[in-house]
Amino acid sequence: MARYTGPSCRVCRRYGEKLMLKGDKCVTKCTLDKRPQPPGPPATRRRKLSDRALQLREKQKARHSYGVLEKQFVRYYKDAVRIPGVTGENLVRLLELRLDNIVHKMGFSDSLKQARQVVRHGHIMLNGRKTDIPSAATKAGDVIAWTAAAKKGEYFKVAQVNMASKSPPSWLNVDATQMTGRVVSAPAISETPSKFDPAVIVEYYSR
Repeated sequence: MARYTGPSCRVCRRYGEKLMLKGDKCVTKCTLDKRPQPPGPPATRRRKLSDRALQLREKQKARHSYGVLEKQFVRYYKDAVRIPGVTGENLVRLLELRLDNIVHKMGFSDSLKQARQVVRHGHIMLNGRKTDIPSAATKAGDVIAWTAAAKKGEYFKVAQVNMASKSPPSWLNVDATQMTGRVVSAPAISETPSKFDPAVIVEYYSR
């Protein structure tokens, strides 16, 4: 399945809630506020969703929230099953510890999509080594920083100014002056407010 490249607001309208796909713009300027109805022609009659459809809906919301393809998402689920503990919570932690998500949560970008682009362009270093893999897994103790070349660019200067309005979660330690960050620990579920129910996603794949 190819990655979705259409309007982000269309996805939010499809599920009837803000998935924060455009970062701060979803708070200040959101199409969903003006057009709450789902995209496409108006429904002729209301249809009650089946349990399977509701489970699929939660899975799709999770995929869009983290910009993950279906095959990638299945791998994350299988890894979450193998890890001791609650599968749903393990799944959320694995998704949260993706490098592109960490870059976004540290405040180095305005949205997850922008964070993915920053990583893909080779502007980010993970533990002193440049990486262009947005899905790279991070763990407690990992250090994220900008490359020397990226620090000379205009985007870095803008990101540095915007850092003043960012508030990273407690499981991330960020130095706004040096524009570096460190993963302190794996995120607790209470610190990862999500727009989907991981338990329902586990039910979807368990059938």
